[in-house]
Amino acid sequence: MSGKTVEEAPLRIGVLGAGSWGTALADLLAAKGHRVELWAREPEVAAQINGGGENRLFLPGFRLAEGLVASNDLEAVAAAKDLLLVVVPSHAVRRTLQALSGRLAPATGVVSAAKGIETDTLCTLSQVLEQALGLGPERIAVLSGPSFAVEVARRFPTAVAVASKNAELARRVQHAFATPVFRVYTSEDVIGVELGGAVKNVIAIAAGLIDGLGMGLNTRAALITRGMAEIRRLGKRLGANPRTFTGLAGYGDLILTCTGELSRNHTLGRRIAEGRKLEELLAETRSVAEGVHTARAVHQLAESLAVEMPICRQVYRILYEGLPPLEALTQLMTRNLRPELDED
Repeated sequence: MSGKTVEEAPLRIGVLGAGSWGTALADLLAAKGHRVELWAREPEVAAQINGGGENRLFLPGFRLAEGLVASNDLEAVAAAKDLLLVVVPSHAVRRTLQALSGRLAPATGVVSAAKGIETDTLCTLSQVLEQALGLGPERIAVLSGPSFAVEVARRFPTAVAVASKNAELARRVQHAFATPVFRVYTSEDVIGVELGGAVKNVIAIAAGLIDGLGMGLNTRAALITRGMAEIRRLGKRLGANPRTFTGLAGYGDLILTCTGELSRNHTLGRRIAEGRKLEELLAETRSVAEGVHTARAVHQLAESLAVEMPICRQVYRILYEGLPPLEALTQLMTRNLRPELDED
């Protein structure tokens, strides 16, 4: 350490996943001076980054930090790291990490920067990390908040939250990422930060649906507000701190994803409302709209816990049962009348 502070000492960081978000985070960290290796599943992506300093497939138009090195060797990228960021699509987290079980250095802290809930098990991604890697919760943190990859790459001011049951790990991640344009707040509420980041993608599909139907700002505002009521309701059932949902990983991320033109989930919902088929939309892009997988998982989780989540249920029915979006909206608006606030 040579007497350097945590903020000054460069860390050895591995980033798993070279999509737009993983690449933007790896670039941010490398530009700060950390020694960063980025794992790409696609050989052409690693070649583009190492040969030309650009990820033309997932984050085109950005010159990446010179110190950023890409590789297709998963175990090499994960070896001997201070921090390991997991930024692969939620449905691929378990199968990607199983090859690393028992192979991480004892000091490596693992950070989930993906957003979703595993469909088969209904586990949050931190739980998937624990199971796949054989780690205790004190080795794991989750990073979430309102943050489009393109805007992070452009160095637009961004604020996010990192949560861990290990306060020292949360602070380590906070200092590793902190720059004048990227601010990180710490939290102990792992489940709350994860649920906010996951379920907001389902609500964002609903926001795209209502925009695609030509509804106005009144409808969108109502959807965002009642969508947060569903997130909070599920969070309460699973032991989250309700205050988390008023913060960056809650309303911050929800508002961004429901209103921002860069939101893949909002775009998908809008195109479905305009008459496109889900299968066609998924086939057209290599990027993942996480809300598609999460809609199924949230529907199953809400059913198993007897938690009322009518918006999420309608999104599930539209995506997987062919319910027409306008009919789904009408059903939501004509449900039995009730008080606004849930009982505590």
